[in-house]
Amino acid sequence: MELLHALNWRYATKQMNGQPVTQDKIEKILEAAHLAPSSSGLQPFEIIVVTSPKLKEKIKPIAMDQSQITDCSHLLIFVAWDNYTEARINEVFTRTVTERKVPIDSMDEYKHRLITRFQSHTHEQNFNHAANQAFISFGIAIAAAAELKVDSTPVGGFDNAKLDVLLNLKEKGLRSVVLLPLGYRDAENDWLVNLKKVRTPKDRFITEIK
Repeated sequence: MELLHALNWRYATKQMNGQPVTQDKIEKILEAAHLAPSSSGLQPFEIIVVTSPKLKEKIKPIAMDQSQITDCSHLLIFVAWDNYTEARINEVFTRTVTERKVPIDSMDEYKHRLITRFQSHTHEQNFNHAANQAFISFGIAIAAAAELKVDSTPVGGFDNAKLDVLLNLKEKGLRSVVLLPLGYRDAENDWLVNLKKVRTPKDRFITEIK
């Protein structure tokens, strides 16, 4: 299984060499992330792609001065809806029935159940739910990058509030969730590159119930 080989090859790259990733590979990674499943197909998140050196320099101190932020080729920022609103849900279902060419009211019952459910939750509960959907896409992006031999580093250590202000996310009804620098490893200077991959033993990680 090629995916397993790719996942064994990848690691959380600590030093990147600044070399650019070709646009066709970036587009494939983004398409994989775009095709990720999400709860009820709502896809309550977006991806911001940063290539501007100036903007990456501004993000770096917000992300604990991690060098991958500025040394990467492309910085993916996964952002999620700050809340599920009736308007947002209506927009998704309108697009769905239109593209599937089914009656406009064919999904109304399910749509209204969703709206009622989310309206019973707090804004923070809804954001956390949306953020979890973004993480599914995030994981698929990491796997897609590995298959293409593009290095990546999951970055959760950053000041979300400051990044949201920098990117004007509040005005768009979005909040930052996680960062994914994409690039190529600096094998000569990355202390982690040749270390053995360590995971929890499978007999503790996997429980079978028959």
